[in-house]
Amino acid sequence: MFRTRIPVNPLPTGIVSPLVQPTATGDIEPRHTAPAPVCNHHHAPASAQSPAVRLTPAGLAVVVAGGTGAVLVVGAVLVSMLLAVAITAASVAVCALVLRSLLNSQQRRR
Repeated sequence: MFRTRIPVNPLPTGIVSPLVQPTATGDIEPRHTAPAPVCNHHHAPASAQSPAVRLTPAGLAVVVAGGTGAVLVVGAVLVSMLLAVAITAASVAVCALVLRSLLNSQQRRR
């Protein structure tokens, strides 16, 4: 059970030998499936390369609305960050002007 099984293939033929040999399946009952129902409709053949995800019109609307919402939220966050930086820069500039005028007025009194 725990021994490794190495396939014996003396010459490379391109045929892959299975690692596990088939065993007798006398105690396993075959599984019977019902045949596919026959209908009288004419179906178009399934395309070989169908898309991985098919969206209904409602699903497409949900995706578009979700994408639009995400863009609006990210845009609002970025604009608020830019506004915060601008307000901070303006307040630092006002503080610098006040300090400059205070230092200049002190030097004139001397």
